[in-house]
Amino acid sequence: MNSPLGILLAPGLLANGPVLTAAIVGGGAAVVSAVVGVFTVMRGQSFAAHALADVSSAGGAASFLLGVSPLWGFMGMALLGGTAMEFADSRDAGERDLLTGVVLGAGLGLAALFLYFDITSMSTTGATITLLFGSMFEMPASMIPLTLTVGFVAITAAAIICRPLLVSSLSRELAQAQGVHVRLIGLLHILALSLAVALSAMTVGAILSTALLIGPAATGLRLSDQPARAVILSIAVGLAATWGGILLAYDSFYWTAGRGWPVSFFIVTLILLFYMATILLRRRGKKPGRRPAGPYVCEAGET
Repeated sequence: MNSPLGILLAPGLLANGPVLTAAIVGGGAAVVSAVVGVFTVMRGQSFAAHALADVSSAGGAASFLLGVSPLWGFMGMALLGGTAMEFADSRDAGERDLLTGVVLGAGLGLAALFLYFDITSMSTTGATITLLFGSMFEMPASMIPLTLTVGFVAITAAAIICRPLLVSSLSRELAQAQGVHVRLIGLLHILALSLAVALSAMTVGAILSTALLIGPAATGLRLSDQPARAVILSIAVGLAATWGGILLAYDSFYWTAGRGWPVSFFIVTLILLFYMATILLRRRGKKPGRRPAGPYVCEAGET
């Protein structure tokens, strides 16, 4: 009789090239999404992250027409859409959401156009499923260097602007009084967010990428209201969900006679379960952390 570990680790898992590539690329995307996602949730920009994920699908669709890596397409369109949203000089949340919705609609329109060309001109019938829901086991190993480089740039940018970003999230006026260039910091954050969105869209698909970007971050912030700890917890949740999803997706080939279930389904399901667990803990009175309604503040000494 097989041991529980033997049942979970299906034959050939650790020696499978596509699985190892998915683990490296997906793990990198999870770490970047966790770090940038914490700041995004604290600033109340979850809708912007969702919009950028959908907008990036237009770039992914265009990459099939141009014959380039989908990551370049996701990244290029996300950066373009993020810049357009951030340059709206509006402090009113309603107007900002309105502009985000306009950019979102334009991006989806372009995605529909490019996918139409993909199907009619290049017969890439699988492009829609790949772009929207991801296909981690089909990513070539050549994607690893580019993915890790993009992730490093995004994390470095987030680390550099951490303190002024948190101050400006708490109070725009206080940040300006301290000499913080609020517009520049906001732009740098949205650019880092665009890179994180591109990585998550490439791994779990444009539609589900918001789950990887926001879910672990929201879970980490429920467990701790201190940004540094929340980031660490978010990374742990993101990696557990991503690697656990890859493992379950690989095992599912043996459950269903060679018809494996999508990796993205398992990743998103695990993220939901982690988040729901924090809710249950709070209801049982264990109170793992406090979740303020407004922006979070730095730990003592950070501001």
